[in-house]
Amino acid sequence: MDPRQMSQEEREAHEAFELGDFLLQSGRTIRNAKLAFKVWGKLNKDQSNAILYPTWYSGKHWDNDWLIGPGMGLDPSKYCIIVPNMFGNGLSSSPSNTPPPANGARFPEIRVQDNVRAQHRLVSERFGIKKLVMVIGWSMGAGQTFQWGVSYPDMVERLLPFCGSARTSDHNKVFLDGLAATMKADADFKGGWYDLQKPPTLGPRAFARVYAGWGLSQPFYWEQEWRKLGFTSLEDFLVGFWEGLFIAPKDPNDLLAMLWTWQNGDVGATPGFDGDHVKALASIKAKTLVMPAERDLYFPVADEEYELSKMPNAELRVIPGIWGHFAGGGGNPEDTKFIDNAVKEMLLAPVSDNRNDSSNMSDMHISA
Repeated sequence: MDPRQMSQEEREAHEAFELGDFLLQSGRTIRNAKLAFKVWGKLNKDQSNAILYPTWYSGKHWDNDWLIGPGMGLDPSKYCIIVPNMFGNGLSSSPSNTPPPANGARFPEIRVQDNVRAQHRLVSERFGIKKLVMVIGWSMGAGQTFQWGVSYPDMVERLLPFCGSARTSDHNKVFLDGLAATMKADADFKGGWYDLQKPPTLGPRAFARVYAGWGLSQPFYWEQEWRKLGFTSLEDFLVGFWEGLFIAPKDPNDLLAMLWTWQNGDVGATPGFDGDHVKALASIKAKTLVMPAERDLYFPVADEEYELSKMPNAELRVIPGIWGHFAGGGGNPEDTKFIDNAVKEMLLAPVSDNRNDSSNMSDMHISA
């Protein structure tokens, strides 16, 4: 299975896991909840080759497949790679696909912990998996990766979060609050009750322009790296890449729902840790490789150095270069090779064999 040899239709194909009425950490319930997912490769007989690779902010499962393929670390001929879509991304339960009365602006607030509990049900109930070789993810996928290590410490052998954090910093929250404000300021947004057949356009385009100044580094723009992507001017890049990333068919309420999840990301909010992110990080047993990008403006290296210092079995490896946060997005071959080499190394690294239970206190506090 090689996504580079597949049609877009084949890459977009996926399955849905029915969660039923899914109780959230907030106390609200998603009725008839579903988790969309894609599987690369096959699960072996003893179920010992499973890897989980969650999606990122606004991304779909096919946006992850640049790191999957023959000869790569995530090789479908060796591993069963499960890519679950986050709540709110338009495929799993989201404001745009949930029926009234919990649709649109009434869709409930989702935490990272909720996503991970749903994913745990997917791998344990749908596949019967008791142990994961690795959980890996970029950006919000990295946040879910950290959360897996906290919620299910005995189930996960390795964690590889790149360009993301276990707890969203206040500086990051300021960035996200600005994004939300641009979307809500569009008169056509109407408090989230816009016409789905005629969604707002000015808000998402302004949203994209703000994002453009954060997602890539100052040297990226100074060196006009965007020309290597085929864009002919800065304005061509801002419209063709950034506005193209966030306008329809992506839904504004979906973007805001995922943004809330990101803004409220905190492993310390896991039931049983009483808001103590240090205690939560210290509970992680998995062998962990934390990979921030050298020029990331909202998940800076210093933040990950701090988080790493609270973890018992973790290593830091900085992705060099000028691509900033999007070093983890698959757009630069040098970054892709660097990350892929780290994946290969991690999968060969020995781990302790003391993970004997796929449950944790989080399941005792919240059931679904």
